[in-house]
Amino acid sequence: MGVRALEFSRANPDPSPGYEAAVTRLAEALNRADLLTDQQRNGIIEVRIASERKRDLRRSLRTGHLSHLRRVAQSAGKEAPGLYQRFKRSVTGSTYLSFRAAARGMVAEAAGRKDLLIAHGLSSTVLDALSQGLDQFDEAVKQGTEGRRAHIGASAELDAVADDIAQIVRVMDALNRVRFAGDGERLAAWTAAGTIAATPVRTPALPEPVDGEVKPAA
Repeated sequence: MGVRALEFSRANPDPSPGYEAAVTRLAEALNRADLLTDQQRNGIIEVRIASERKRDLRRSLRTGHLSHLRRVAQSAGKEAPGLYQRFKRSVTGSTYLSFRAAARGMVAEAAGRKDLLIAHGLSSTVLDALSQGLDQFDEAVKQGTEGRRAHIGASAELDAVADDIAQIVRVMDALNRVRFAGDGERLAAWTAAGTIAATPVRTPALPEPVDGEVKPAA
């Protein structure tokens, strides 16, 4: 509706300053809506990419690096009673936040018992790779949070801009009905271009936050 109204107004200009101001405001609002739509879409993409990355990293770290660490700790537990229990923290089916906390705790424990664990088969390379993988996991969490915030913020502002566009078109509509009162063809063309749809603005669906993730406020 806004785009059609702008195209019609530019094709049928009116010299009055008020109408020209309305056309300028409409063009600016439509440009802002385009930018917000891009921000909204990009935010959704970032959230989806981050969700896939977190899922892949958790699976990879749980079945590879953390499994190696637990098995080494189990072997070393014969020499250091109670050590294995420190590495039995559940990272299966947990939330992302609890997974991250448990994995970070295991890394810290392994760093404090590194010599003993190496003597029982710990690979320093695997331990370093685990730390790096958790850093990547943290980045993915941050990416998802920022993407969700960008999407929600853009969606809220987009609703406001849509209201502004509708209001501007209503102002133009009142004047155009006077301008074209004796020109049925152009009045019909304006009516078609300036009709304000009753359908509310719909925004693309965003993946729901996984347990343990915080959904930012709008």
